[in-house]
Amino acid sequence: MRFKKNIATSEAGFIFNPGTGDSFSANPIGSELLSLFKEEKSRKEIIETICEKYEVESIQFERDLDDFLSQLRDYNLLED
Repeated sequence: MRFKKNIATSEAGFIFNPGTGDSFSANPIGSELLSLFKEEKSRKEIIETICEKYEVESIQFERDLDDFLSQLRDYNLLED
């Protein structure tokens, strides 16, 4: 899960695509996910980190993570 090289992100959850001029804001957990992506954590590490921190079931979080990643892909923000 890597952003394309030209995509700018901030710790506050701001995402900017200079190629299109599109910008997006993530909620607090989305911001945390962005930080984990930047750290190049694996999917498994991300799931474990979030589930432990927020005491959420892994099956539920995996669905939410897939939805979030799908949105990032739809906006052409992630590398293939």
